[in-house]
Amino acid sequence: MVSANDVQRLFLQGVFSRSILSFKHAQVLWEKCIDAVKVANPTLDIRFSDKREDWDLFVISINNSLNCLDLEFRHLTDEQTGREMYAMVNSKDDEIAQMATDYTPVEIAYFKAVVEQIMLAPHEAYSVSSLLALREVNSLKTNMTKAQAEIVLGSFVAKGWLLKSRRGRYSLSTRTLLELLPYLKNSYPEECLECVICYEIVTRGVACSTPNCKARLHYHCCRKYRSRNTKCPACLQDWPQDAKNMTPVGEEAIKNGQDEGRRVQRESTEDGSDEEDEEEMEVEPSQPSRTRTLSQRKGKGRSKGKGKQKKAPIDMDVDDDEDEEEEAPQQTQGNGRRRTTRTR
Repeated sequence: MVSANDVQRLFLQGVFSRSILSFKHAQVLWEKCIDAVKVANPTLDIRFSDKREDWDLFVISINNSLNCLDLEFRHLTDEQTGREMYAMVNSKDDEIAQMATDYTPVEIAYFKAVVEQIMLAPHEAYSVSSLLALREVNSLKTNMTKAQAEIVLGSFVAKGWLLKSRRGRYSLSTRTLLELLPYLKNSYPEECLECVICYEIVTRGVACSTPNCKARLHYHCCRKYRSRNTKCPACLQDWPQDAKNMTPVGEEAIKNGQDEGRRVQRESTEDGSDEEDEEEMEVEPSQPSRTRTLSQRKGKGRSKGKGKQKKAPIDMDVDDDEDEEEEAPQQTQGNGRRRTTRTR
């Protein structure tokens, strides 16, 4: 028997068949599901409402039924168009592998590497060139070739996980921001910027041109704000009359060829190269001091006075004291036992 609960079932089927849909599209889908259920059972007293509060209640009821499945019907404002977008996402804060089940572990690891380069892009560009994206294959311990990586990148774009601009640069899509927002905030807390107007993540927009001001805004939020105010909401400084003169955030913040170098997160996620670099940085400064100390002990260095002035590390002084204690009994053989007794 058809019941009012079938409206949710039909709606969820329509949502699962689409990767992402706008607010208006979602409302149309909701209305069509109500009409289909009423045709099947005219006795049901259900009506469509275009009021925002009724829509919010419908979304809450859907999410309550999806809690046991670790799913959520989540919304986020599109950074380019300013439209409210909805998508079915995994609410469980797990690894990035949960973004899709039809990708292999190697392809997911490659996606993770590209996302890292996007988040660590300089000048708050939040995008990478095609060349740099293909070079990320070298950081993976896999047999994936660059030709295969190019095909996988095309799949990411076709399925709405990445965006590719006319300049050939890859950036995060609204679907990726919806699905991976907890992962991005946990993995890149310093790189996740928030709009001072809507408090959502910013990867495309503008920044206040005042030095040390941390105000970041989406394009659509900036247009609405500037229509009634010309001062920065954070530092209260006057903004340029033309919004084009403001500091860009996103792809426009970087020129071609500026980000060809690979950047690595503080804790490596692919091959542990960061840890190796940290170990080398710790070892390299101490090597010259040890070399000079050994040469001075053998009498091949400079004068002893100069050598002692250069022995800044405490460990070096301790080593020299130990050597002097070991050499002392050899220099005084006659009373060596007496000194040893006093030392003990």
